[in-house]
Amino acid sequence: MKQQEFEKEYRSQWEQFAKLLDQLEGKQPSDRDEMAQFTQHYRRVCQLLGIAKCRCYSTLLVDELNQLVIRGHQQLYRRRNHYWLSIVRFVLHTFPELVRQERRLVGLSLLFFYLPVLLFGLLTFQNERFIYSIMQPQQVAEMEAMYKPSLEKIGRVRGSDTDLYMFGFYINNNISVGFRTFAGGILFGLGSIFFLFYNGMTIGAVAGYLTQLGYGVTFYPFIAGHAAFELTAIVLAGAAGLRLGQALISPGPYTRIVALRQAGLVAIQLIYGVIGMLVIAACLEAFWSSSGLISNEVKFIVAACFWLIVVVYFLFVGRQKEAQ
Repeated sequence: MKQQEFEKEYRSQWEQFAKLLDQLEGKQPSDRDEMAQFTQHYRRVCQLLGIAKCRCYSTLLVDELNQLVIRGHQQLYRRRNHYWLSIVRFVLHTFPELVRQERRLVGLSLLFFYLPVLLFGLLTFQNERFIYSIMQPQQVAEMEAMYKPSLEKIGRVRGSDTDLYMFGFYINNNISVGFRTFAGGILFGLGSIFFLFYNGMTIGAVAGYLTQLGYGVTFYPFIAGHAAFELTAIVLAGAAGLRLGQALISPGPYTRIVALRQAGLVAIQLIYGVIGMLVIAACLEAFWSSSGLISNEVKFIVAACFWLIVVVYFLFVGRQKEAQ
């Protein structure tokens, strides 16, 4: 293809990219639809530059395309920096602010989760046979094997040989629990309530049973380290699900579809934070909580610090910017 034909066919593409760069550089009002396609336009101009060089087109044309690619690279670098700044802004402002904004649903989720923990913990502690009305005998046996005081590594499932394996196991388990708790909200909130109650019931029953069995010396030091992040994340996942249920039950002046869409924008941001907390919990559970080299006293002190961090984070972080 001759240069004249090349320019005739493709000039509109790099001129459109030049217009987009002007928008990104603040020279023209921005068009969000075009902004969203920046990477696609940039990649295409890079291809056109490569073709122009390969076919030995005029220096003037190659320089024109090369300048567009350089400007595009600068904007791409800025956009990547903006991505990391967005993550920092989310952690230090958006996430804790959303939790405070949805404090009523968070409080309701707390009740649905922690009341079963206390109730079934007491019931199982008073009657060890009660555990079999909640779990299968094989599950109970496996649980006992995981928390034997004589074990070097506590809380490890059968067949797992490394902390890295357990990290993958905990990530999969934690994310699935959080997602089910959140997604259940689409059933008018009933699914979220069910999973909050079920998880609270299971955790409480296991705690009561192992305490009665005398395995509390291994169970509590194990769960202490990651509990602040994991249990709080489950509660927040439940609150996000209840947010969806609330939109379906009481959509206000909107249709249920519109109300659900608006609630989803809030709920999905909560879930971003929940996923981050669950990843932290899985990391602690695999590499810290299971270690037999760390004394129980140290684990409890660190656990208290983690709970303090979580409480202070959600109560105070981001308030200054929120007030502004």
